[in-house]
Amino acid sequence: MHARTIDSLALDNYQRAARVVLANHLITRSYPDRIALPLIRRWATELREDLAELFGYRLEVTESTARLFPVLDSLDAGRPARTAADRLFDRRRYAYLALALAALGRAGDQITLSELADQVASYTERVDGLDLAADRAGDRDAFVDAVGWLAARGAVTLADGDAGGWASDPEAGEALYDIDRSVVFALFRPPRALQHLQSVTGLLGEEAGGGDTRSPAMALASRAVRRALVEQPVVYADDLAEPHRSLLAQEKLVHEVELVTGLKAERRAEGVALIDSSGRLSDVRFPGTGTLAQVALLLAGEIADLVLDLDNPVARIPRPERPRTDLADQLDTAIPVTTVFAPLADTVDIFAAEQDSDDEDVEPEIPDYPFIESAWIRDTVRMLTGRYGATFAAQWQADVPGLTVEVVGLLERLRLIERVDTTASGSPAPDDLGSGLLILPALARYRGAIVTIRTRAETELFISPTDVGARPEPGAPVTDPAPAVPDDAAAAEGAERVDPQSAIAPDPAETAADNSELVATEKGFGS
Repeated sequence: MHARTIDSLALDNYQRAARVVLANHLITRSYPDRIALPLIRRWATELREDLAELFGYRLEVTESTARLFPVLDSLDAGRPARTAADRLFDRRRYAYLALALAALGRAGDQITLSELADQVASYTERVDGLDLAADRAGDRDAFVDAVGWLAARGAVTLADGDAGGWASDPEAGEALYDIDRSVVFALFRPPRALQHLQSVTGLLGEEAGGGDTRSPAMALASRAVRRALVEQPVVYADDLAEPHRSLLAQEKLVHEVELVTGLKAERRAEGVALIDSSGRLSDVRFPGTGTLAQVALLLAGEIADLVLDLDNPVARIPRPERPRTDLADQLDTAIPVTTVFAPLADTVDIFAAEQDSDDEDVEPEIPDYPFIESAWIRDTVRMLTGRYGATFAAQWQADVPGLTVEVVGLLERLRLIERVDTTASGSPAPDDLGSGLLILPALARYRGAIVTIRTRAETELFISPTDVGARPEPGAPVTDPAPAVPDDAAAAEGAERVDPQSAIAPDPAETAADNSELVATEKGFGS
């Protein structure tokens, strides 16, 4: 592993490059910023070999792009594409994005937005249930969002005109784009020929190989555990089977990931989490600014206080069994069967159960977790809104149920809680809290949040240094940190790779109407 031989003075630069490429699987001259590509090119050889050895990833670096080809061990619906306004892509936007890529691959050096729309519209005629009509505002907006996603990554660059003008009135507005073919070709590089796949699960997993000298099975398991450490907010031992669980407990394996990424591992009996104080690898900053992040931290503190109250223990239930094929089955229904080349079709089922061995099977212990009913969650968010609502963004002040759903979704994405429905099989819908929440061990690290409400001056144009560090006004509520809780199984720590700088300048869009500001900070971070 090259990271072991790099001089200590240069190691920080190498680790920064590793974090950038792990966080952004496509790097261009402009994406995610203009210094990223030169940094990756500087360490291309070392990164290529270390990422292949430790994670099974393939890195291709050219003059204009760097493309990481990760190995997916499972399907994850928690990382959707987003528009420039941070709205989630829907099925139509994904379809337009794929068809726009196909059209750009056959285009020349430039293309107008209307020409690209016409080409995509012709492709939609071959797809049942999909069309692109330039006279429908909804279709135009969805198409512009897809093109904007490509423009953000440098596949196309606006040379003249305005895409927003075309979206408003295609007869009066127009946009001309330069096409970077190297980026277009780097974007669509599936690990296997899609025409040979009968199921999306054919894109999962890897083949044995790499520089690991152990048995192929153990090498595959080791790389899978390392991948989980850098891809998931926290890796719980109870979620792993052998030999993955034993490998997670090995200090050497975790240290290898720390050495390459520069992240620090928090190890507890329940699992391991990597903490990203740089913020370059995390896709979610938590704790963070904005109403959602602040309310999520406050709710986490309230939940932790409830769960850790020994005088009033909450109910505990095992995690419901969920078929791992649900998402795969939904995606497989969209595969056009007529395009699959049957003689070479991959029929391997990655979710198939392994054959029974001759050894006597040991029945694993089924862990249980604290369970909190959804009614308590709704009441608590209403209580927090009543107490601090004046500092919330206007849209959330008027939509407490929506705020509750978004906050719970954020905590679930961080693997701090899990929504369950005890009356039905499967996961609740994204906008449904279900019967309640299972509280996972990592949430305990956010107990005892410290809350401060500050009022910003409205009439001052310039703020003096003394004002910046001013104490909260008299009477402003400040919660005292909760007393330390013993580090046991109930209070195990571990969480999303977080940025501890949560009390930073707020987003103007999140400014409260009365000019007050809520600052919730995690108690004792880094201690």
